[in-house]
Amino acid sequence: MNIKVLGTGCASCKALFATVSEVAASISDQITVEKEEDLMNIMSYNILSLPAIVIDGKVVAKGKMSAKEVTEVINKHLK
Repeated sequence: MNIKVLGTGCASCKALFATVSEVAASISDQITVEKEEDLMNIMSYNILSLPAIVIDGKVVAKGKMSAKEVTEVINKHLK
């Protein structure tokens, strides 16, 4: 599973990246987490609000999220 956290580097984006990284590491070592800060790449996902979480190429969540919410999103998309 590949997870990207989309964000331009704001505090919320950095916090979500840290939360996603921590949660993903606790769930499985088979999950890779990347931070996408390039605005042109972010625009290709056709979203208007940041931060956002992309799992395997699909936008699955937007906005601030708690660790519990991130865990639920990741578990829902595990294969």
